Amino acid sequence: MLFRPREGHDQKLLEAKLEITPEPREIRWLHDVFGNSVCVTRFSGRSRELRFDSTVLLDHTPTNVLDFPIEPHAEAYPFSYDIDDMPDLARSIERQYPDPDHVLELWARQFVQPDGSTGTLKLLATLTHAIRRNFVYVPRPERGVQEPLQTLHLGSGTCRDFAVFLIEAMRSLGLAARFVSGYIYVPERSGRVGGGATHAWLRVYVPGAGWVELDPTNGIMGNRDLIRVAIARDHRHLLPLHGTWTGFPSDCLGMTVEVDVTAAEP
Repeated sequence: MLFRPREGHDQKLLEAKLEITPEPREIRWLHDVFGNSVCVTRFSGRSRELRFDSTVLLDHTPTNVLDFPIEPHAEAYPFSYDIDDMPDLARSIERQYPDPDHVLELWARQFVQPDGSTGTLKLLATLTHAIRRNFVYVPRPERGVQEPLQTLHLGSGTCRDFAVFLIEAMRSLGLAARFVSGYIYVPERSGRVGGGATHAWLRVYVPGAGWVELDPTNGIMGNRDLIRVAIARDHRHLLPLHGTWTGFPSDCLGMTVEVDVTAAEP
């Protein structure tokens, strides 16, 4: 299970409760290779249902990406990462999906100024808002993610499709990007999508500013209303819930997921 939000300077976990039915015979917590908090359980005996009920209370501090200073050499794209950072960033720059005809790279480079000098924040904002403006959000409960070229061809997808698409676009420009899984707070009349279930977005590393959060589904830059649970280079490392069970073929009755994010009184 990846249910427990990651703590940091912008979000602090005040309370956390996890109720599981039936009661596990074993439950343990660990941190994976990415530093995510993982819960592992084992069961014995039989049960008519399997239920996980996670409740958390967070102190969440919104951050504005425009408030972060950028190292002078990285204020305009293209720029180079520090040689000391590259061993840790290299795998987050490495492309994961085929693009033999450079279609995705060409899509990303249309937002780069022909003279080769584009403001870094402007580039990030333009790419993020281009997906929000030109692609159609279509919920899809089935497991898996569309390949980026398919998302570009269809012009539609889920939040995880858009996150993977923009990660690959960023990487085609030589920028380090990672997948983020979590939840989103959707106030009334905000026009945002992705509530009621787990949500996905990405982080891009900018020298001086650090890891900058981008939500292409809603055109959000920064962490406002985004609750970070887990981070990884590859979305396949971040299944919120997975495991195995034994039973008869008729025992599988489906799965229901509900996520409710509300604002508490200060």
